[in-house]
Amino acid sequence: MARINFSGLQSFCTLNNGRNIPLLGLGVYLIEVGKATEDAVLWALQAGYRHIDTASIYHNEASVGNAIRKSGIPRDQIFVTTKLHDQDHGYDSALAACELSLQKLGLDYVDLYLIHSPNPGAQRRTESWNALQKLVHPWLARREIISFCESENIAIEAYSPLSRGHKLQDPVVNKIAAKYSKSAAQVLIRWNLQKGHIVLPKSAKKERIEQNSKVFDFELADDDMEVLDSLDEGYVSGWDPTTAP
Repeated sequence: MARINFSGLQSFCTLNNGRNIPLLGLGVYLIEVGKATEDAVLWALQAGYRHIDTASIYHNEASVGNAIRKSGIPRDQIFVTTKLHDQDHGYDSALAACELSLQKLGLDYVDLYLIHSPNPGAQRRTESWNALQKLVHPWLARREIISFCESENIAIEAYSPLSRGHKLQDPVVNKIAAKYSKSAAQVLIRWNLQKGHIVLPKSAKKERIEQNSKVFDFELADDDMEVLDSLDEGYVSGWDPTTAP
């Protein structure tokens, strides 16, 4: 399992290349380009986040870069992730897409460049991977994938860790949340963190960004973790990359 260091909001996971990735970050999917994205990123950085997750298909990379510069925080203290879109798969196109993302961000480098989805197929996916070498919520636990990643010391990043809000009214989660005087979202984030997963809850609201960061002042008991584990029902809140060819 990837090495996890719990240190409040600065908790991190050490990747196989020795780099540290903050366990908690801000996702900016579907946040409006311009002021809305800039405000969200600035609020997150002011609250203590040091991990921002964007993508070329989000169309807000430039806004993310503007906010990072406005924050006054040294670049090397912020972990920035962006992603390769489906249409840009292939060796040369992947290299060009990464360069374009850097231009939009206004940064010399990103800390993590991900293949956003495996959809274009095995051949183009392999070409993209070769180019890149040059350069989970409780209702969907993906146990086999997680077991494989842990056996290979691969860090796990939770996609839609709040189930896109679909399960925030779940009575089981809310009962546990009340026990700890926390929100359902905070419980779901904390469940992921205690699993050692990297978590990227998205929000454009200052109060929720701040609330989502306050997950290091409590710890879910083993029996509560087991209750949350038992919720697994194969529920997919968005698209399912495991069905790609």
